[in-house]
Amino acid sequence: MGLFKMPSLGSDMEDGTLVEWLVAEGQPMKRGDIIAVVETQKGAIEIEIFEAGTIGRLLLQEGETVPVGAPMAEIVGLDDEPVPAAAPPSASASAAPAQKAPRPGPVAPPAKPTPSPHAEGPSGRILASPAARRLATEKNVDLAGLKGSGPGGAIVSADVPGAAEAAPGPKGQPRQQARRGLDMGEMRKAIAAAMARSKREIPHYYLQHTIDLEAATSWLAAANAERAPTERLLLAALLLKASALALKQYPELNGHYIEGEYRPAKAVHLGVGIAIRGGGLIAPAIRDADTLSIDTLMAALRDATQRMRAGRVRSSELTDSTATVSSLGERGVEGLWGVIYPPQVALIGFGKAVLRPAVIEDRVEPRMQVQVSLAADHRASDGHRGALLLNAIDKLLQTPETL
Repeated sequence: MGLFKMPSLGSDMEDGTLVEWLVAEGQPMKRGDIIAVVETQKGAIEIEIFEAGTIGRLLLQEGETVPVGAPMAEIVGLDDEPVPAAAPPSASASAAPAQKAPRPGPVAPPAKPTPSPHAEGPSGRILASPAARRLATEKNVDLAGLKGSGPGGAIVSADVPGAAEAAPGPKGQPRQQARRGLDMGEMRKAIAAAMARSKREIPHYYLQHTIDLEAATSWLAAANAERAPTERLLLAALLLKASALALKQYPELNGHYIEGEYRPAKAVHLGVGIAIRGGGLIAPAIRDADTLSIDTLMAALRDATQRMRAGRVRSSELTDSTATVSSLGERGVEGLWGVIYPPQVALIGFGKAVLRPAVIEDRVEPRMQVQVSLAADHRASDGHRGALLLNAIDKLLQTPETL
């Protein structure tokens, strides 16, 4: 049996408030399932579980605030307590006199069981979070008639009619708003604290480079010619893929500086800066970005953008990033100088792709170009390696068909 603890969702996080359990005691879980919603300065974060098991005791009450690392729940490994097999017939039963067999008659097909809209645990008990059970009691709602949207089909408070009005969350907000909303004021404080620490502690160096995008934009136009609007690729997907592949080549720019030493990452989990409506910025990780096809990367980017702007953030997306890419091109800005998010050691910034005059051999031509910048940590790399990274991104974008 192990303990599920309050995770650290950023270098600036000291504690978190449990908004809602999305599981019930005795519920089986698999890797990647959402176990709870925790409120931090960044907003309400969906917390994932990273090992298969069964939920034992829930050690925190909803609304409690505890420091990072505090136990939240007991997790029983699937192999720790095997389910007992059905008991064999007893000796007395086997020794009972034989009954006369009934005369066979027409065989009727067995009646099909009526499917239940909810999930049930091994004991037949409806799987529902504590908050959902409490709400159902308050609203006189029968759990048996509800369909669960939680892990494994468990019923959570959002599934109970009237939950948003009846279940107050932290700071007096309705539960539904607390789960899905982002407190922009608190997010701004968290961003400011992280950036102040970054500029105070990290010896930044900065580089800038201009990349010709004629090959990339021509390939993109051809690739999108026969696609439906919802399936079209954006230039951002090419920029992200080229950045991820370049970071793979230069591991001193892809990793974390922790406890006085640099630790290169084994994979490229690319943080992507996404602006939140109403203010604020969040950079969820796209895992193994260097291995994804352009279409898969584009789909991951769309999914992350939609969920971030709806306030649905997963814990792994905040903790897994090994480097970050940010762009203000869609805002019309031609260049940016980023601030590294600790404990990462690099941030790649792209501006707006614009048409500029360029000298090609002995003539001047209009060419689509983009400014790319690098903010990097001098404790992990130097300007020479940083320059090679930017040139690698440039080279990769000249052959977009190979990305």
